[in-house]
Amino acid sequence: MGLSDKTLRQSVYNQLSLRDLGLWLGLLPQQKSTIPMAFSREDVQEGPKTFTVTRWMPLFMISGLTFAVLLPCYLLFTKFWPLGMLPIAWLAYDWNTHSQGCRRSAWVRNWTLWKYLRNYFPVKLVKTHDLSSNHNYIIASHPHGIFSYGTFINFATEATGFAKIFPSITPSVGTLEGFFWMPILRDFVMSLGTCPVSDSSLKYMLTQKGLGNAVVIVVGGAAEVLLTRPGETVLFLKQRKGFVKLALKTGAHIVPSYSFGENDIHQYVNFPEGTWMGFFQKIFQNTCKTFLGTSFRGFCGQGLTRGSWGFLPLSRPITTVVGEPLPIPKIENPDMKTVDKYHTLYINALHKLFERYKVECGFPENQELTII
Repeated sequence: MGLSDKTLRQSVYNQLSLRDLGLWLGLLPQQKSTIPMAFSREDVQEGPKTFTVTRWMPLFMISGLTFAVLLPCYLLFTKFWPLGMLPIAWLAYDWNTHSQGCRRSAWVRNWTLWKYLRNYFPVKLVKTHDLSSNHNYIIASHPHGIFSYGTFINFATEATGFAKIFPSITPSVGTLEGFFWMPILRDFVMSLGTCPVSDSSLKYMLTQKGLGNAVVIVVGGAAEVLLTRPGETVLFLKQRKGFVKLALKTGAHIVPSYSFGENDIHQYVNFPEGTWMGFFQKIFQNTCKTFLGTSFRGFCGQGLTRGSWGFLPLSRPITTVVGEPLPIPKIENPDMKTVDKYHTLYINALHKLFERYKVECGFPENQELTII
């Protein structure tokens, strides 16, 4: 039985999409072809959004790290060695800035680039309660997902209008301290208003920068990455009590925040234990956890064209809902009983937020939030 015209066109389209992906990545030789391009008019229109997302994929992130670290080192052994010394000298001179409030740039946070990234999914920020400028806050963000797109776009940029939605509040996203050890890259990261997710840095933001500050912590961390699955809402939170202890020491109010849809923008691959692929997967994850402080897992999504296969995230909405602040008393040396008390209150507040907004954000009514 012959193929219908529609089936044949779809088959050719898929083959062309894979070939275009190979040409884009340089895996296939450039050849003159008489076959029409696989990129449709919609793909061209979506091009700026797609290009923006690729900048945050591991391949391009690694390229950025290579430029920031290896290039200055290479220049040291050439006649251009003074150029290699400049970023290293600046790093030494500016070493403490990242742990003392950073150096944010409103211009960088307002780049049009971030709006393309927002529109790719799209991402939306929802306010449920006002945040007073008379207090400092710890915004606990859930879930981690793979790259925490919701947290980054909403709190590290102005793509969704954080400054307009929460006037007089200055957000600072906590991230891996290793980013701040790399010349050039650290200045870009700091310009977004990010800071190391370390006790000393977060405490400085909450006690030495006045009022109206909000540090954003993705509480689940590396452990939660491995729990990420489409359609599931599982958080690694029962043993995460450091943010509550920090809030008690500084008197900062804790604000629950949940990014609905964060776990659904990739498909995930887990190789079974006892297989060679499972063995190498475990080694890779342990290595990343040891040297980078984070965990990675196999994932896939869409390619550069609609309906194709690749590693870009799926274009699915992410809605970040910021809940009601939980008042926290200031206690210089809180005991574990007090920490446990406010940790339980926080979990209850997070459950309440999830139940209130899950249906509005596209989740089924019987969806439950699981905390382990």
